[in-house]
Amino acid sequence: MRLRIMGCDEVKGAQAILETLKLGGVDTIFANPGTSEMALVRALDEAPGVRAVLGLFEGVVTGAADGYARMAGRPAATLLHLGPGLANGCANLHNARRARSAIVNVVGEHARDHIALDAPLTTDVEAVARPFSIWVHKIAEPNRAGQDAADALVAARTLCGPATLIVPADVAWSEGARPATPRAAPARTRPESAAIEEAAAAIRRHGPRAMLLLGGGALDEKSVAAAACLAAATGVRIASETFNARAARGAGRLFIPRIPYFGEAAEAFLGDLDALLLIESRAPVNFFGYPGRRGQPLAPQTAVSIVATPEQDGSAALVSLAGLLAAATVVALPATTLPERPSGAIHAASFAAALARRMPEGAVFCEEAITASLGLPQALAAAAPHDQLDLMGGAIGGALPLATGAALGSPDRKVICASGDGSALYTIQALWTQARENLDVTTIICANRSYAILAYEHLQIEGRPPGPRALPVLSLDHPALGFAALARGFGVEAQTVDTAEALDAALAEASTRRGPFLIEAVFAPMALPGAPNLGRST
Repeated sequence: MRLRIMGCDEVKGAQAILETLKLGGVDTIFANPGTSEMALVRALDEAPGVRAVLGLFEGVVTGAADGYARMAGRPAATLLHLGPGLANGCANLHNARRARSAIVNVVGEHARDHIALDAPLTTDVEAVARPFSIWVHKIAEPNRAGQDAADALVAARTLCGPATLIVPADVAWSEGARPATPRAAPARTRPESAAIEEAAAAIRRHGPRAMLLLGGGALDEKSVAAAACLAAATGVRIASETFNARAARGAGRLFIPRIPYFGEAAEAFLGDLDALLLIESRAPVNFFGYPGRRGQPLAPQTAVSIVATPEQDGSAALVSLAGLLAAATVVALPATTLPERPSGAIHAASFAAALARRMPEGAVFCEEAITASLGLPQALAAAAPHDQLDLMGGAIGGALPLATGAALGSPDRKVICASGDGSALYTIQALWTQARENLDVTTIICANRSYAILAYEHLQIEGRPPGPRALPVLSLDHPALGFAALARGFGVEAQTVDTAEALDAALAEASTRRGPFLIEAVFAPMALPGAPNLGRST
């Protein structure tokens, strides 16, 4: 019901929130609501410009919002049910925060007079939200609903991450609110001229013993082209962080190696540097601590300097550096050759070859293949140009939801998703949303039927492979999972392959069709150096 007061429309709090988000450019809300959010669900009927997309699990909802924000370049919203619903989505909010993805989480809360009764679902929602949000606020009164929603959207845009707006049920269903117009996000600031000049001097002085470490927006197509000019003119090394929110990769673009995941390899990769220049990146640290090893892979003699912070425009920094140091604005890159058609068993190398050969031009590649990804970076350097989205925070189960959101954020682009089997099981419900929305996503499940990475980590920490009683904790066989059957149960067509030739053929077929499709690629038993059999038990 609308009331005309002083020339303005007064509406329910729920309606003011959705209309405010719409005014701020939010047109997609990923939802898994409950009773306390029914007023917000009702308000969807009066907000025709906002599309609601149902996820069957909150981790799908939050991960899809992350993928949408990365590809659409504008915020998505989520609708979650109280503290437990928010908690279910927190792992992928952690990933989204690390990716600096602008998301507005709208989280329901009990009616204000009901909270004191300590009903079964009562929690401290603000405490749940805080570690996974860059901004948290609870609406106190219905007349604040519109402005608080505007503030949440501004926070998500300017602070670059998930902003959580907590909405008591009675605030949502009560009259007395008005929509507000969020102010526009400020333009990103340019790096300081002094930082650019100091970086140029370091590159002149050190040449190939200097490295530009790129992250964030400094990996878009324009930035990568500028980096290619710098590398050709000066010999400076170019690398990226281990995982990146969005990176332009493939043929015709400079191959930018990533800092290796494993600490020993990262130390070797970085060991001879005199200068590390950070552009929207941070000084590298190992993902975990290991007995007797330092936590930072950089050599002690390496000087680290910030050229552009993650809050600044790293692309502008690269273009400015290229203007100072490179005569050419375009360089000819070495020709790349696609791998030969793979044959035999499916393993990291044959998987990489098949995927590189069949990557559609302009695709979005969401990657969480874990140990199956070991051959991907070099092979995909020759693949058709594409954007790659990584699991930014290391909380597994991100790839399938990320691909779901990416397909909604860029509906004209093919999305390819590669996930380890263990990771996929965290958020397998994303397949249902892909089927319901008829999203153009091809999912490849790398089925080695184990948590292979953990067997290797056991070796690193304990100095020996897991024994017969420990190994079952890291395996996914007995019974073997049937991902093709699971996919069909969620409404997605699927195929199982166990040879590299069949994988190559399945990917070729997938590239010619639209809509969701899953390929279960059964890997041969994997063997990482010094580790036990990491594949299927016999």
